[in-house]
Amino acid sequence: MTLNRTHLSNKTRFVNRLYPYSPQTDRYWFAIIIVIAVLLRVLAAFFLGNEVVALPGTFDQVSYDMLARQVLSGQGFTVTKPWWPLTPAGAPTAHWSYLYTLYLAAVYGLFGYHPLAARLIQAALAGFLMPWLVYRLGRRSFGSKAGLVAAGLSAVYIYFVYYAATVMTETFYIIAILGVLDLAGQLGQASPVQESTVDQPTGSKLLWLWLGMALGVAVLLRQVFLLFIPVLFIWLLWRSYRYQARSVMRMLGILAGSTAVLVLLILPWTARNYRAFNSFVLLNTNAGFAFFWGNHPIHGYNFIPILPADGPSYQDLIPPELRNLNEADLDRALLKLSLAQIKADPVRYLVLSLSRVQEYVKFWPSSDSGLISNISRVFSFGLLLPFMGYGLALGFRRSLSAEALILYLFMVTYAGTHLLTWTLIRYRLPIDAVLLVFAGLALVDLWERLARRYAKTKNAPTPVSLHVGD
Repeated sequence: MTLNRTHLSNKTRFVNRLYPYSPQTDRYWFAIIIVIAVLLRVLAAFFLGNEVVALPGTFDQVSYDMLARQVLSGQGFTVTKPWWPLTPAGAPTAHWSYLYTLYLAAVYGLFGYHPLAARLIQAALAGFLMPWLVYRLGRRSFGSKAGLVAAGLSAVYIYFVYYAATVMTETFYIIAILGVLDLAGQLGQASPVQESTVDQPTGSKLLWLWLGMALGVAVLLRQVFLLFIPVLFIWLLWRSYRYQARSVMRMLGILAGSTAVLVLLILPWTARNYRAFNSFVLLNTNAGFAFFWGNHPIHGYNFIPILPADGPSYQDLIPPELRNLNEADLDRALLKLSLAQIKADPVRYLVLSLSRVQEYVKFWPSSDSGLISNISRVFSFGLLLPFMGYGLALGFRRSLSAEALILYLFMVTYAGTHLLTWTLIRYRLPIDAVLLVFAGLALVDLWERLARRYAKTKNAPTPVSLHVGD
């Protein structure tokens, strides 16, 4: 017995020499990660500068800049000239995120018309919040080392650095999603035992409120997130029933409170839309347009992510008899038309949806893309994809009984939504943020395997695991 204890002690000491662990070490590396993340994003903000122009994958920022200036000038959410998707000059629009438009308008109101100020504020917030939330998700799912590695990857992930400096919804939306998943993870813990102070926010009894606000922010930035909320709530109810001491009724109360907060955040914009269009629009007028264009017969059986410049434009695809409708009515009419086309040829819709997988997981350079797009694609998603896949396989065997299951459910639900509607690479970025957690798990596992092999070559005791001390 003494020999076994001595052998285990030797293993532990060897592991700790390879990877000395302590809370202080975590905080030290985390501070370095945050500094790097903020610095890279701030540099990107300065690189994009004080002008708002269309860059690869960022045309939306031109629209948000225009809308913010319209709001500041007292014109409300209206367009200055004929605008995407098919809105006449001076007409109201609900196509764009109200919340992000207000963010830009607030920055312009405080600092004058300086898009660089909006970029810098966003870059600084993203540089801290994104690695912090990725760390928390990784720590809860796979241990602090996996969380720390994932946070480091998020700090230098080129897509995240690039979009953190653009004045569009991507960055805040991803942060909101990570916040929702983090809060859901706390509510869905297998036991009500408190975690460390690093993971536990102040006011934990108000998690229903924070969850409702995080859901509201995510939905106000991009309403497609509404489709994931039922999946999230079902998972939380299942966790409460299956693993927790707290009752299902208590979880129902928490979810009811969060839903009430979400509804209160949406209602003012529903009322605004009714006044603007004299018809019911829950939040934004973009679902019908996206579904119609993403499944139009022009694609045939193979999805075209961006229509060629020498062919018809997206607006040209809209039937002439519908073009006199206002934005809200046109959105509904296009959705109805698209559903009728799918009903008439469901096989084409199925094959077309499957063809979108290629665009969704694209990691190779393309002659159709510019230098920035190719570099971002290859040296972020392309470089880490093998580790993401390896981490997904590692985590899958324990996901059905762990908090990590909600990460899988989010990725499947979110990817399925875009594969069935309209797909662009930037619509995958929220999934990329979650996949970094699994890349962190993979890199830690590979480190453990290398440590074992190194131990054998040095004739040292084989380490048990690098999770000693977590």
